[in-house]
Amino acid sequence: MSRSLSADRVSAIAAEALSLLGTGRQVAPFTARYPDLDLGQAYEVAARLRDLRASRDERAVGRKIGFTNRAVWASRGIAAPMWGYMFDTTVHDLSATGGTFALGALPEPRIEPEIVVHLAAAPTPGMSEAELLECIDWVAHGFEIVFSIFPGWRFEAADATVAYGVHGALLLGERRAVRDDRADWGRRLSDFDIELARGDGATWHGQARNVLGGPLTALRFLVEEIARHPASEPLGAGEIVTTGTLTEAPAAVPGERWSTRLGGGIGLNGLELAFA
Repeated sequence: MSRSLSADRVSAIAAEALSLLGTGRQVAPFTARYPDLDLGQAYEVAARLRDLRASRDERAVGRKIGFTNRAVWASRGIAAPMWGYMFDTTVHDLSATGGTFALGALPEPRIEPEIVVHLAAAPTPGMSEAELLECIDWVAHGFEIVFSIFPGWRFEAADATVAYGVHGALLLGERRAVRDDRADWGRRLSDFDIELARGDGATWHGQARNVLGGPLTALRFLVEEIARHPASEPLGAGEIVTTGTLTEAPAAVPGERWSTRLGGGIGLNGLELAFA
């Protein structure tokens, strides 16, 4: 079991992470400086960082699940998924942005096509995927923009957790209600494919099972993972969860245009995004 960090160590790491946010600066991974920092301790820091962001009027509105796509683990030096908080300052309807996103000072940004769910009721550990679906009232497709404060995207899961879950922004497409036909949505979310395309014709392909077997499976992982760590606040009604990248996460560059196409009967429209 993970040993709890001292309050001073939690505060010091959280303060350093907050000081880097929005600056474009990068540092050595925290695990290189604190070799005993593990994932459980990193969630303690994440909770403190959430509180620090709340003090500057950033409200936590949900969670992102990271590294659910096992295909990218080797290239990232990661051996398991993790999660981080999302905020009202980082989650946006894509239509409200005019279909553009300014990468600004995000270091080494990448784009991830994802499935997003909204919780109308709080899920609990031990729920089946069908029971978890009963907690959801809408589903959307979205782009998560991720970035790394560690050069070359070289870090451990604990580092990524401390570094805001590498979350920069979530850009949401159309929200589709699931209340009227949850059984059908269970099928749709378990079996679909996606194409991510860059304006120069390059494409990346993925499918539902890439995120730990499917978005609902990823959500179940999140519920169970949160329960394993006492410092982590349980998921609540009203939270948004983005379930992980369905394809590899290509580098994002200002001036590029991106689009997605979803198939397999999921019933969600593709998205278009331009980077500034």
